[in-house]
Amino acid sequence: MTETHPLDAAEFWEARYRDSGRLWSGRPNKLLVREVSDLAPGSALDLGCGEGADAVWLASRGWRVTGVDISHTALERAAGHAVEAGVGDRAVWERHVLGETFPEGSFDLVNAQFLQSPVEFDQRRVLRRAAQAVAPGGTLLIVMHGGWPSWQSEPPFDARFPTLDGVLDELALPETDWTVETLEAVRSASVSPEGVEGFREDNVWRARRWNG
Repeated sequence: MTETHPLDAAEFWEARYRDSGRLWSGRPNKLLVREVSDLAPGSALDLGCGEGADAVWLASRGWRVTGVDISHTALERAAGHAVEAGVGDRAVWERHVLGETFPEGSFDLVNAQFLQSPVEFDQRRVLRRAAQAVAPGGTLLIVMHGGWPSWQSEPPFDARFPTLDGVLDELALPETDWTVETLEAVRSASVSPEGVEGFREDNVWRARRWNG
């Protein structure tokens, strides 16, 4: 999901957060909750953490979380929300331009929710690096929009949405090292800013790295 844009990625996302009082709902992504609630807490990496809703939810469940985003403003808000939720000591925040830099270490959970951008972004490279950061026995969770909402009659720009098989092929996870546990398109209700009801589909990839 990429569009040619006059701003580079850092400028685009910083402006988007800076010019908005709050960009997201503050609630964790539903598919993260569905896929992760059964996992034992450990170390987690939240890529594109935004204002921190997913990271704060993970920390509240006992995970030690590293939240990563490209925007200074988003990270400042995320840190504040973690303190407000009483989990500031369980989360650290790092700024990275994913595709150029990446957090060090390995993690029991690598969470990548909607790593899709209207500006240039090397999604394939970042997702492969995300898989490499999963510790033995750990989980990789990726969720991405599979298309425009049903009510979006005129898409704002041309976009290529990832498919279930397409991303799985790009990840190239060796069957000797990984088990794919979830590969699913999930339809959910969606409402336009004007109040038009409809739906959208999101794709879910969950894979576990073998412990050995």
